[in-house]
Amino acid sequence: MHLHQHALLKQDWELCGGLPLNPLPPNRGRDPNVPHAPVRTPNLTAEEERLSLRNALRYFPPALHSTLAPEFAQELRQYGHIYMYRFCPSIRMRAYPIDEYPCQIRHAAAIMHMIMNNLDPAVAQFPQELVTYGGNGQVFSNWAQVIPNYSSRESYEKMFALGITMYGQMTAGSYCYIGPQGIVHGTLLTVLNAGRRYLGTSDLRGRVFVTSGLGGMSGAQAKAAVIAGCVGVIAEVDEAPLKKRHEQGWLMEITKDLDHCMQRIRQAKRSKMALSLGYHGNIVDLWERLWEEYERTGDLLVDLGSDQTSLHNPFSGGYYPVQLSFEQANQLMNSDPQRFRTVVHESLRRHIAAINKLSEEGMYFWDYGNAFLLEAKRAGAEVQKSGGGATEFKYPSYVQHIMGDIFSLGFGPFRWVCTSGNPSDLAETDDIATSVLEEISASVTERVRQQYSDNIRWIREAGKHNMVVGSQARILYSDQRGRVSIALAINKAVADGRVTAPVVISRDHHDVSGTDSPFRETSNIYDGSAFCADMAVQNVIGDAFRGATWVSLHNGGGVGWGEVINGGFGLVLDGSEEAGKRARTMLNWDVSNGVARRCWSGNSNAYETIQLTMEDQPHLRVTMPYHVQDEHILYNALLH
Repeated sequence: MHLHQHALLKQDWELCGGLPLNPLPPNRGRDPNVPHAPVRTPNLTAEEERLSLRNALRYFPPALHSTLAPEFAQELRQYGHIYMYRFCPSIRMRAYPIDEYPCQIRHAAAIMHMIMNNLDPAVAQFPQELVTYGGNGQVFSNWAQVIPNYSSRESYEKMFALGITMYGQMTAGSYCYIGPQGIVHGTLLTVLNAGRRYLGTSDLRGRVFVTSGLGGMSGAQAKAAVIAGCVGVIAEVDEAPLKKRHEQGWLMEITKDLDHCMQRIRQAKRSKMALSLGYHGNIVDLWERLWEEYERTGDLLVDLGSDQTSLHNPFSGGYYPVQLSFEQANQLMNSDPQRFRTVVHESLRRHIAAINKLSEEGMYFWDYGNAFLLEAKRAGAEVQKSGGGATEFKYPSYVQHIMGDIFSLGFGPFRWVCTSGNPSDLAETDDIATSVLEEISASVTERVRQQYSDNIRWIREAGKHNMVVGSQARILYSDQRGRVSIALAINKAVADGRVTAPVVISRDHHDVSGTDSPFRETSNIYDGSAFCADMAVQNVIGDAFRGATWVSLHNGGGVGWGEVINGGFGLVLDGSEEAGKRARTMLNWDVSNGVARRCWSGNSNAYETIQLTMEDQPHLRVTMPYHVQDEHILYNALLH
């Protein structure tokens, strides 16, 4: 028997055999060769610890409880959660080609392809803790279960420790994460459109973008800056992801020296070279040094600024305060959580103070929807907007100023995965998508054409920049017409054999209608409904009725537990006529639902978009809102 055949038989047994209980697999514990999630501090009472243990043991026959209880108890006390490391599969977790999965229908194999991709060590942030990205974006809660979500930020750590809930974040919860490529693309579009809005130009050569974070999601910023043509300076306190991005070729240079950092910024500005520079240190130190440079020389070395630290998770490894080293912070967050919270708040106040001073001199800063300004406000930093509403701060979120109008045109992060695992299939689908968008571009408005142009540019660049990590996947931003047309063209290519195996289509929930998140995705909805979970719930129900292969409704996504609800889907294009019908029906609903909601909130782009969509699709009927044209009517009516 060949080694490859032996590996497949072992894989078949592990995938189809359920939990290995007789005999139990050896408890190998945590693998020291992969990064691990920070220790969680749920602060359980003795009774809650017993409840957590009882909840974990219910997945196993009573005869095994005396063996498993002690090790589960040790995991709970040592790591703050019962991960059940004993049951971590011994097979290599990765997205195997679809034909290597034992299955009765290929749609089930496609789901396994997506789940295992999200747990691939090359993709996942903390693979043994089932965390795909964001510090706590879970695929599952532990190695033995799948569980629902419960929305309460205050009790999240406790509920997670009890084993009764998890934080699905966005695409982790729907098994549709495709590595940093997704956010490379989103960041590229954000930077390009920020340049147009704030700097009045599409040419970003010689412009400097300063931000922080090189982890699972934020790691994309360096690559996006280079594709956009600017100078990207990204601070990162943890050496492991910094080295990882450099080794992957996503980050061009690394320095620990702020003097050298300032020197390279000046050189790159002068020569207008595209550069991604990783600063191994705290972002607060970098901001403060940039202010010192301005005071000393009068040179404003930064044009655009943002932040992508995981501030939805500020006290458990999502944010590292400037007063402490990386190691000291990891120790203090576990040994004295209350003191750590105080230090984080002090750091956030310094962080904002430096940004405020640079902004007053002409640097443009935006919030990346990572709860940065929300947590800064809670820390007492000066981020209040005079006369602003509950979702408004001194600086706009990128949804309010940049991406929100793009969402309201119906554009959002459409993605697909070639389950064959064959790069030639991905190249074929890239060509298909490019051809479709070029053809549609001839008959759209100028605003829509600009977005198509950005995405055609992206597709052509993506293949040159080694975007694939894990499964053979691609993402682009498209509107309703583009998504349906691309999906149908890919389905036909599968039927014709030009693409050799089924393709899974999905999207990020960071989209026109996949997510209700008042501090990010719906932060530019001002009719009072930003705090309602209309779109996520309606999308999941509507997508399910209209033929999605699977749907997901879950908590989380960058801004924190209890602050956001996501509705996601996966749909398998297997080349059949039925798959094409499902794609057409489901994708039209998936986009129009969100555009209609944004139209009702008062967004003029969405109003125009839904009208054009009804003209294009005679069977679509959306009740249009009437807007008050004379505000005096309101004032006069309320006088008495």
